[in-house]
Amino acid sequence: MDISALDFQQASIKQVLFKSRLRSVLYGVREADPTLFSPELNPLGQWLNTTIKPYYGTQPELREIEHLIQQMLSAGQSLVAQYQRGRIEEARAGMEQINKYSDRLTELLQQFERNLIRTV
Repeated sequence: MDISALDFQQASIKQVLFKSRLRSVLYGVREADPTLFSPELNPLGQWLNTTIKPYYGTQPELREIEHLIQQMLSAGQSLVAQYQRGRIEEARAGMEQINKYSDRLTELLQQFERNLIRTV
């Protein structure tokens, strides 16, 4: 299967969606949805598991991408726990770490996409 640039754009959109939903929780706009932090149920994790892994699961970069997604989801869950314990400002400040994970994930996805294009 050839993966397209559109597939990687979908990943970027799902990543932005995760950050937006998390920020909404940390600012009291919405309730925390446990599926947001599940690698199997989170839209970004689902994209990885259904679009990428079945065809490119042996690529070494994929393990790092998967690990980074798990770290980002876990960090987000920790921020929500802080927020729920009343440590609101600390939780909001933790979005900086989420942004760092997100930036690194974007780099890895772009690298992965370039490598796939070279091998096709």
